[in-house]
Amino acid sequence: MSDHIVLSGLRAHGRHGVHDFERARGQDFVIDVDLELDLEKAGDTDDVADTVHYGDLADRLVAVITGPPVNLIETLAGRLLDVCLADARVDAATVTVHKPQAPIPHPFADVAVVRRRSRSAS
Repeated sequence: MSDHIVLSGLRAHGRHGVHDFERARGQDFVIDVDLELDLEKAGDTDDVADTVHYGDLADRLVAVITGPPVNLIETLAGRLLDVCLADARVDAATVTVHKPQAPIPHPFADVAVVRRRSRSAS
């Protein structure tokens, strides 16, 4: 599949993490999503109903980020993949979860987990 919808830098406050203080005060998570799907029909019809509405997708992803906490961003990425693949038109999705305020006692730019899932592997 050569067509993609990419949503980058989606930011929301969540309470995910292993440590109690991460759950108590929370932190920002930044999400990148790459959906692989056929956009031929949407391109021909010029109708949002024929594609994945990225505004609605963003709402659903933020609901997961701000929802019940998990220990690992690997788990969070899996839940976000479930949201992406809930639309049958999506053949595959890649989700990157950035945790820029991870509790690491050294200077760093970012910590991220990248997970990809396709329908054939689901």
